Amino acid sequence: MSETWLLCMTAFAVAFAVTLLTTPMAKSLAYRFKAVDFPRSRGMNNEPVPRMGGLAIVLGFMGSILFMSFFIEDFHTKKFFGFIVGAIIIVIVGMFDDVYELSAKFKLFVQILVAIIVVSTGTKLDFIMWPMWQYLKPFSNVITVFWIVGLINAVNLIDGLDGLAAGVTTIASICLTILCALSGNTLAVVICATLAGSTLGFLPRNFAPAEVYMGDTGSTFLGYVLAVTSCIGVFKTYAILALLLSVLAMALPILDTSFAMIRRAVNHKPIMAPDRGHLHHRLVDAGLSSKQAVMVLYGLSSISCLIAVVIALGDYRITLALLMILLVIILMIAVYGRRTDRKK
Repeated sequence: MSETWLLCMTAFAVAFAVTLLTTPMAKSLAYRFKAVDFPRSRGMNNEPVPRMGGLAIVLGFMGSILFMSFFIEDFHTKKFFGFIVGAIIIVIVGMFDDVYELSAKFKLFVQILVAIIVVSTGTKLDFIMWPMWQYLKPFSNVITVFWIVGLINAVNLIDGLDGLAAGVTTIASICLTILCALSGNTLAVVICATLAGSTLGFLPRNFAPAEVYMGDTGSTFLGYVLAVTSCIGVFKTYAILALLLSVLAMALPILDTSFAMIRRAVNHKPIMAPDRGHLHHRLVDAGLSSKQAVMVLYGLSSISCLIAVVIALGDYRITLALLMILLVIILMIAVYGRRTDRKK
């Protein structure tokens, strides 16, 4: 275990350093390729901000993974090769989207293709250990594709406030690092620690007021890595609790996206149509500043992640207490949000 944590800390440190040092370069490239986010009705920025900064996250992540590949044999497998190929495709499409704003249908097609590549190289949700869920085994490939595509878009959709996606991903990846460590999966532990380091290294220039946005280059990459590593690490060990733990670790993007889909369906709007109904928009519209809204969402994400870890450790009394706190906070936000809507 001590060796795993040493590898984990090394991967984190390398990713953090590389991302921190390359963020200014990514910012310059964004200006050069005119990947700039100009003020608009749904946006929160009042001035143009470069939006291809996620390239620094990718460089930090890939640089650390390349370095760690000299120490970890699992980085030389077909499964890991499929993961890297999918990541490269996601990043390339994200960069083009930041520059040219590609259509939602094309991006969805690429995401499905990438998920199929991952599944075809051996990564998928494992239902073998799930009691009474044996009938899902024939559909595990399809469910895995849905899980990967869903999380890619979930993280992309919460990238609406300065530092939100990077901070929430840092929290979620630290949580997944702990869960995967408990499962004994060194590969997943190192990948999650690497992701945490790269996102944390990006935050100094992304937190409000942001100098640079991660754009689709970063947000889709983050969702992709979270989705695949949860399949590799968490789902392989905790049987029926696996889904619950993974959802709790990434509760904010998953729930926000689920509510967005329901909201748009009820209002007879296209599922992929943008709006200002996301939780971070509602908090700002309710009177919170951008920083305050982000800190509230950090808190919610941290509590849900803590619940996941406590469940994995088997302490259900603390789990119940944390769950009650989380529900109370969510209820307060919902009530305050409704009062604000009525005043408008």
